[in-house]
Amino acid sequence: MSPIFDWIFAQYEGIATHLIILEMFGVFFGFLSVWYSMRENILVFPTGIISTGIFVYILLVFGLLGDMLINAYYFTMSIYGWYVWTRKVDATHFIPITKTTSKERKWSAILFVATIVFVMVVYLFFDKLDSWTSYVDSFTTAIFFVGMWLMARKKIENWIYWIIGDIISVPLYLYKGLIFTSLQYFLFTIIAIFGYLAWKKSLNKSPQTLLK
Repeated sequence: MSPIFDWIFAQYEGIATHLIILEMFGVFFGFLSVWYSMRENILVFPTGIISTGIFVYILLVFGLLGDMLINAYYFTMSIYGWYVWTRKVDATHFIPITKTTSKERKWSAILFVATIVFVMVVYLFFDKLDSWTSYVDSFTTAIFFVGMWLMARKKIENWIYWIIGDIISVPLYLYKGLIFTSLQYFLFTIIAIFGYLAWKKSLNKSPQTLLK
């Protein structure tokens, strides 16, 4: 076995096998969800629900409360987004991709600050604010909360938040020892860039189908 594989599997020493398998499944469905989002495909939501449900459990076991809250929020927003995306503007067209309004930008800022405060309070309550990763985790949680809300509302700016959050998450998860999850965020970064470019081409165009 190569040194790279030796190093990867060494990070999982002492971790239950079922958690490793679940992480791989969570990464797979998470990848599918982001891929479907890039293609403006409604399957972004059922695949996202499966992935986030898995990670809520895994992150609870690892005690990563901020990350767990992200995924619990994703789970809820996926249900909301599923509803929003399937609304029609007329008999044959669904809602289009649009830019954020000034009101939505204000709500984004409020959600960002409120999320940081909330996650910090949770960490303090459980006496987990004992590492620099906790502060970074709070920051990325806020980024992803806003990104998910904008994605559910079909706002093109959601990709900017995903790109920033994904870039930060790659070394963060690597440091935490979740190698496959770190790789997932690296792939997410690439897909998010292409997602932004794809959505830009479809800006203000109402699709006739959500499966493509």
